[in-house]
Amino acid sequence: MELSHRFTVPVSVDAAWAAFNDLEQIAPCFPGAALTSFDGERFEGLCKVKLGPISLQYTGTGRFVERDEKGKRAVIEAKGKDKRGNGTAAAAVTAQLTAMGDNATDVEVKTDLTITGRPAQFGRGVMQEVSDKLLAQFTACLETRLGSGGADEPATVSSTASTPPSAAEVAAASADAEVDRDTPIAAEAARAARSSSQPAEPTTAKTGSATSARPQPAAATPWPAGPPRAAESELDLGATVVGVLLRRYAAQAAGAVVALWVLKKMLSRR
Repeated sequence: MELSHRFTVPVSVDAAWAAFNDLEQIAPCFPGAALTSFDGERFEGLCKVKLGPISLQYTGTGRFVERDEKGKRAVIEAKGKDKRGNGTAAAAVTAQLTAMGDNATDVEVKTDLTITGRPAQFGRGVMQEVSDKLLAQFTACLETRLGSGGADEPATVSSTASTPPSAAEVAAASADAEVDRDTPIAAEAARAARSSSQPAEPTTAKTGSATSARPQPAAATPWPAGPPRAAESELDLGATVVGVLLRRYAAQAAGAVVALWVLKKMLSRR
């Protein structure tokens, strides 16, 4: 089946193109999915799906078939199968990015999807509506990451690292060090606290060194650790599908219920 989607992200087309080519940054935005490896061309991952009482866990591989940087067009092929043998999935995804000004990019995604097993019982109409809902979640997450998460955090950490700490901050670091003296951060904080009892000039040098060391772990991970968190989640496809089915077939279901009620009344009078 073929699915089509279109959405806009609030960044320039060059920034959007860079993000879509860095799967490690955007993979956490896919509900229930986690990226396990990526070498720039090929990738491996998994996706947990809950369909009513059935839990599916797809593992698969994929690769970039085409990447036209000038035309901002990319084609990805991916395939996977459920670990318990409950179905397979294969997709060819074509993404076209178009600049909509300096700070907006239109993204058109066309997916040629082939599925077997339990999810295959739903038709194209239902799958289109379900994928629309999932895309809305993905787009909201992507807008947050591209709009603020990835660019502002490193700058904030960098400016903080160059500012000497106050006496209160050094005391707080000393208190935190009591929790775990074995960690590098706690050790630096403890040394900074002990140095506060020495003359002013040596203290400034030592605390400055400790301060420059302390923010490093935060600078290394300015964005939330996406893949591990996504791996723990599970896409509840059943709940989403039920809502779609109710909207699409509520009138027919209500008519059937009324017809059965009338038939029951007629039979009871005999």
